[in-house]
Amino acid sequence: MSKVKGFTLIELVIVIAILGILAAIAVPKFIDLSSDALDASKKGMSGAVKSSHAIAIADIKGFPTVTQLATYINGEGIAAAATGITVDIDGTSYTVPTFTASNCTGATSAVGDTVQCVGTIP
Repeated sequence: MSKVKGFTLIELVIVIAILGILAAIAVPKFIDLSSDALDASKKGMSGAVKSSHAIAIADIKGFPTVTQLATYINGEGIAAAATGITVDIDGTSYTVPTFTASNCTGATSAVGDTVQCVGTIP
């Protein structure tokens, strides 16, 4: 008599149940990645503007205006605005705030204002 090899129905049901539990744990973690990526992009662009501010200070040997600061930042969709530097992230415009005081108070109100401090995108 030959013995038939294979899986029983209960074994298959247990494997499917385990896979369902693992999927239920993993899927929510992947869904939140898009908001994490946007937050990382905002932090990265804020850091790029801060680095460009330091480079501009060294190059000009003084504090740059908002317009001058915008020229030191590499990338597309970057422009000087009255309250800071406007950057484009995935088709949406965000503003990196700039300030006229070194303690990050007194937001700039014109593109000709001197930038002494750069904030982060809220």
